[in-house]
Amino acid sequence: MTSISQNCDNTFSGTVKDLHDGSLLVGATVIVAGSEKAVQTDLDGKFLFTNMCDGTYSIQISHPFCATQGFTFKVSGNTEKTFKLEHHLEELNEVIVQGKAFSDKSKTLVENTISKEKLEQFNGATLGDALNSLSGVSSLNAGNAVVKPIVNGLHSSRVILINNGVRMEDQEWGVEHAPNIDVNSVGNLTLIKGAGALQYSGDAVGGVIVAEADKVPVKDTLYGKTIISGASNGRGGSVTSQLTKSYKNGWYGTLQGTWKRFGDFEAPDYVLSNTGTSERNASLNIGFNKFDYGVEAYYSYFKNELGILSASHIGGASDLVSAINSDVPLIINDFTYDITEPRQDITHNLARIKAFKKFDNLGKLSLQYDFQKNNRLEYDIRTGSDKGKASVDLELTTHTLALDLDSHLKNGLKLKTGIKASYQDNFADPNTGVRRLIPDYDKYDLGAYAVLDYPINNDLVVEAGGRFDYTYVDAYKYYKTSFWESRNYDELYPDIVIEEFDNQILTHPQLNFYNPSFTVGSTYSFGKDYQLFFNYSLSSRAPNASELFSEGLHHSASRIEYGDLSFDSEIGHKFILTLQRNNKNFNFSVSPFINTIKDFIVIEPTSIETTVRGSYQVWEYRQTNAQLFGVDIDASYAFTNNFRYNYQFSLVKGYDRSQDEPLISMPPANMKNEIVYQNPEIHNLRLALQSEYVFRQNEYPDNNFEVYIPETESTEVVEISTPPDAYHLLNFNSSIDLNVNDKSRLTLGFGVTNLLNTSYRNYLNSMRYYADDVGRNFLLNIKFNY
Repeated sequence: MTSISQNCDNTFSGTVKDLHDGSLLVGATVIVAGSEKAVQTDLDGKFLFTNMCDGTYSIQISHPFCATQGFTFKVSGNTEKTFKLEHHLEELNEVIVQGKAFSDKSKTLVENTISKEKLEQFNGATLGDALNSLSGVSSLNAGNAVVKPIVNGLHSSRVILINNGVRMEDQEWGVEHAPNIDVNSVGNLTLIKGAGALQYSGDAVGGVIVAEADKVPVKDTLYGKTIISGASNGRGGSVTSQLTKSYKNGWYGTLQGTWKRFGDFEAPDYVLSNTGTSERNASLNIGFNKFDYGVEAYYSYFKNELGILSASHIGGASDLVSAINSDVPLIINDFTYDITEPRQDITHNLARIKAFKKFDNLGKLSLQYDFQKNNRLEYDIRTGSDKGKASVDLELTTHTLALDLDSHLKNGLKLKTGIKASYQDNFADPNTGVRRLIPDYDKYDLGAYAVLDYPINNDLVVEAGGRFDYTYVDAYKYYKTSFWESRNYDELYPDIVIEEFDNQILTHPQLNFYNPSFTVGSTYSFGKDYQLFFNYSLSSRAPNASELFSEGLHHSASRIEYGDLSFDSEIGHKFILTLQRNNKNFNFSVSPFINTIKDFIVIEPTSIETTVRGSYQVWEYRQTNAQLFGVDIDASYAFTNNFRYNYQFSLVKGYDRSQDEPLISMPPANMKNEIVYQNPEIHNLRLALQSEYVFRQNEYPDNNFEVYIPETESTEVVEISTPPDAYHLLNFNSSIDLNVNDKSRLTLGFGVTNLLNTSYRNYLNSMRYYADDVGRNFLLNIKFNY
């Protein structure tokens, strides 16, 4: 409706911009309602109407890939307005971190991403298995089902895992504590091999792994998928299903669930007894997005029960020596789906709610609260009234509140800043009747960060940022008197003693850690296809509860562990240089790095100790100065439109500079070669043959030790240090797409791992002392998209 006045000599001009980043929208159509007046925006996003009368007008603005929007305004004299449209209509990319380009995480670090299609090949496996497909990533294993990533030689608390915008807080300190994430709930998996992404953390000495949900289209639609997989090794499989409903008014929701079940896995020559798994997971995501404001709620439930190789838990010292020196496990039973002691039972609940609001002169302001509860049960072989009772019962509860601001300043300058506070409570249930490995403690964290990036020109971008984290740990810990005195704690920490008993001491440690972090880097684009990335990051990590307080038997790791109350924070300095080429026919990436870490915390074997439950290796934490360096290489060459060759090579060298010796548990050099045939015209047929060669680790510390055997009254050397031989594996993978109807597609996949059924032992598998790794495995995968 237009109200006409006598003055009709006015001009009405305006600018049309993208709501998200303020970029100018060229070619937008502007129509005055109720008239034939229509113009398009020019190269500067501007438009102009002449001969406008004073009054109130309605206009409609449309642009490709934008939602057409109407605006009402008043003309009084010459009038100028700015209008903002939602660009990239098909993606919900404003609520939480969801599937964005690498520049939203770090502009000066190359990010390795695993696509949804590649992740679906691992639907019956673990998140660690999927990450292991990337260069620079190895896996720390405790058997076949417990797989945790090693990034450029570092793992556990040094690698931060972000699950749908939430930093995972679980008992990640153990070598056999795998990430509590269902790989089937992940739509996009990104690895950042450095500490440059300060908005996530400042203690990522090794790197950051970001698991994100699928993007959801902004339209009225209903879609989903179901994947059924089966495997010959373990004689089991998995079923996962996901359903998404979205509306063009901004509402959306996704429901997902997974069930997995496997029995004992098998090496080429024998059964790996008590290595079955049972997993049940579910997640729910609900949100509302009006582009300039929105809210999202997410919940996930993860439940995993898995067996620990029976042969790793043995009796006396002579049995342990025999087990380590034997070519075959000392315990081999018939195949079964039963999961008996020793075993783990883990439950992880995660809930998060996040809201955002965009302000014209400020940017996008986001507020998030998340809650996590992790319950970890470890069961040893017990008899009598304690039979079936957990030996370790840890409940970790975490509350986190975060406020973030993402601003686009003048001349392309971008600022990301935020503050985060968290409270964590760890409860170690004393009703296990076993000495608690990790004590009760409360932990408080407060952190703040700011990151600036600036495009100097079209070819050069620079980035710099800083972060500061404060950590306060308030613990109650019982120490054995003998251990307390052997560490000289009675002279170092007499003020924390609360009460003394006959053979133990109750203490109240209160620890403060101040951890600064910093990053600076640049990205330079040159030639037609080349980019050069440089990044330096300083990261600092407070020691975790295991490193500080461990004193006793870690049941599922089958070893005794000792920490040290006097540890300081680790300080890491990492330099990464990456040369990258992106081309249709030939791509490559070369990334050398060097990481120097002061007060690096290492755990290594020192002896054997006999308890009422048997004889176990003793592993002790200590601090030293370390240096790691190496290179990751990726290359891909297309011979024809259908044939492609892929290559990966990773090398890591780690040294203890204080003792002038190699570091323990460094990944050996490894190389992958793959030939892929893919033909879209033959139902998108894909055939891939991969060769994986893992070299022998020739640099390692000598941690062998002697043990007295009472039965023979002799002393024997326990050969615990020497790495196993190099090995070569062949893997095959294939898939084909079949259209069921216009909206549904069936994908059939078939693969074989360890095609030649090779017997081998992995240096990074803690079960290598007792058994070979898994043998040949036939895999069948059926995916139905609807």
